[in-house]
Amino acid sequence: MSALHEAPQTATKLLVTAMGLIDTFDPRQRATAIIDDFDDPRRLNWDIIPKPDRTGIPLHQLDRHQKVLVWDLIRLAVPLRTFTKVLSIPQLEHVLRDYEQDFLGPALQTWRTSDSYFLTFFGRPGFEDTWTMRFLGHHVCLNLTIVDERWISATPVALGAQPTEYDGVLKPLADDEGLAFDLLASLDDEQRGHAVIHDVAPADFVTRQVPRIGAYEYPDHYDLGMPGYTITDADRVALKFVRDRPSGISGAKLSGDQQQALLGLVDCYLERLPEEAGERHRQALRDGGIDRVFFAWAGAQKRGAPHYFRVHTDRYLIEAVNAVGGGNHLHTVLRDFDNDFGHDLLALHAGTDSKWGGGHLSSRTVSSEQSDPHLEP
Repeated sequence: MSALHEAPQTATKLLVTAMGLIDTFDPRQRATAIIDDFDDPRRLNWDIIPKPDRTGIPLHQLDRHQKVLVWDLIRLAVPLRTFTKVLSIPQLEHVLRDYEQDFLGPALQTWRTSDSYFLTFFGRPGFEDTWTMRFLGHHVCLNLTIVDERWISATPVALGAQPTEYDGVLKPLADDEGLAFDLLASLDDEQRGHAVIHDVAPADFVTRQVPRIGAYEYPDHYDLGMPGYTITDADRVALKFVRDRPSGISGAKLSGDQQQALLGLVDCYLERLPEEAGERHRQALRDGGIDRVFFAWAGAQKRGAPHYFRVHTDRYLIEAVNAVGGGNHLHTVLRDFDNDFGHDLLALHAGTDSKWGGGHLSSRTVSSEQSDPHLEP
């Protein structure tokens, strides 16, 4: 698992860029952007809906140079295609502002803005240290936990888009949803009977926004703040997630072309991970066997109506839901069962400084008389 997440070059570039950005902060900006306590529970918050209690510094409180450094950080964190998605999604806020003039009232001009995205550092961005960088706002959440300047956990990573069905060309998640529609359309009746698990889509992710996915999860009745689309308890049971009992159709029951389509869908989501480690993640998925990759669908089987799909492997969970707003409001997420927020990496490596056998940061400030009494003077 450690080798899968090893990305030391990316970790160092992120660190140097982060330190350069932090150096431009005035004292107030620094206090807003940095939460010194790495274990602050707010580090585990990845909800991509608009919220009044965001941590971190918003883009609108940064000057031009600082904003450029923020986008440089994000470009270092993800491949180019994903970077362009993250660039595009905030611009849909301007489309929403046009759509919602009669709905949200006079505050709309400041609420729907492409600058209302927040950068937060948890812990100490320093050499050989462990820290988290989070970029979070409406329909974007990037979490990068850098462990000892060597390993990177980049999940959960959630992206959304609203609207998805409209007379415009800005559709950043067209593949993230469209590749699943293509796979569904290729299934015959028998295959579809295995893949479709329910005729009602959940309102949001079945696993919701829990920091770590449990052995089983049920979706909520409705999405927070949007009770216009509600599901029943019976729907919740039909849609449930069970980690050791995947729903849907196994890749083993697909034709060769369909298997490639399923792998292409998964690759689209793995492309949200740091480029330095991406090929290892893709190869590990294939080494695990296509029979252990499951594709499940719920809800409408056409665009413009509520629908949902997930891909469930031994390591990853992909969820995509487009239900509220009549199937015109998409949420997507890639998760790592054991390593969201660096869970296993932190348990194995944080603070051990494996390059030098442990404790290098501490040894710099402790007398050798105390730290190395076994060595001859």
